[in-house]
Amino acid sequence: MNRFDYVKPSTVAEAIAAASAPGATYLAAGTNLLDLMKGNVVRPARLVDITQLTELTRIETSGNGDVRIGALVRNADLAHESGFARDFPAVAEALLSGASAQLRNAATAGGNLLQRTRCAYFYDAASACNKRTPGAGCDARGGDSHQHAVLGWSEACIATNPSDFCVPLAAFDAVVEIEGVSGRREVALEALHLLPGTTPERETVLAPGEMIVAIRLPAAARAFARHARYLKVRERNSYAFAVVSAAAGLVIENGTIKQARVALGGVAARPWRARDAEALLAGRPAEPDVLQQAAEAALREAKPSGDNAHKIPLARSLIVRALQAAAQGTPSRMPALPASPFSSIPGVLHDA
Repeated sequence: MNRFDYVKPSTVAEAIAAASAPGATYLAAGTNLLDLMKGNVVRPARLVDITQLTELTRIETSGNGDVRIGALVRNADLAHESGFARDFPAVAEALLSGASAQLRNAATAGGNLLQRTRCAYFYDAASACNKRTPGAGCDARGGDSHQHAVLGWSEACIATNPSDFCVPLAAFDAVVEIEGVSGRREVALEALHLLPGTTPERETVLAPGEMIVAIRLPAAARAFARHARYLKVRERNSYAFAVVSAAAGLVIENGTIKQARVALGGVAARPWRARDAEALLAGRPAEPDVLQQAAEAALREAKPSGDNAHKIPLARSLIVRALQAAAQGTPSRMPALPASPFSSIPGVLHDA
């Protein structure tokens, strides 16, 4: 591990000033960052420890019903907050399907949004990786690519975003609050992460020194609470990143879908909002052929980036399963294995 400076500011303003120096990066729980440092994948010149910024640890509801999640709220605390889990069940299910209980007890909401890809070539300092070293090439192209992107990838990079949390956040129109030397701004979660193009080293819209201070879920997202699920296919049924995941939310009235939200994880460098699928579902019944048409629409632009053509039909099938589960209704209690397609916990037929 390289030598680095360590600072522990007491205010957000102090943290931003310290992190604006070249080579600086923020440290919260460090569940991803410290692994990358130990593997010599990233070599920050300065760590800015923000764990003492208590104003970022709150979950608050605004006067208009929006829920504001401080960037330092722990994943487990958010998922187990009873009001939050009731109002945003797919988000809670996604959180509880990620990593292990020990990591969820430490990892933060803001850090989850900024975790790095789990591409093996990115983690191997001896491999060529444009994301790690711009212009070096991409050993994943022509290598072991079975887990890599099928949407939005480029010749420069085929890595995927590993976050479970981000997928339902994208589906339900979450907003990210960002603060930097130029002040505060807001970005839709869906627009936070960048597709690789020719600059895969630039992963988000954050400028140097900018900090995520909160994530906000709009009050309107509560409309999907009775019909919302997150499903995740992984190589083992716990403690694994998604091969493909899907968040689905429906508003159903008199047997007809009035509104739909669909997003995919594990298929691109950012959570993938399937707006064509949403448009196709609106005004139609939640019948098998309709759900299949929506899944086809969601993956219409997909193409393999290597030896991963299997991910396309897998993603289609998972969308259908997620929509079927959402149509059946949100379970009255969280499954023992959250987000597992094999869960036996039934939904509640709210609109029967």
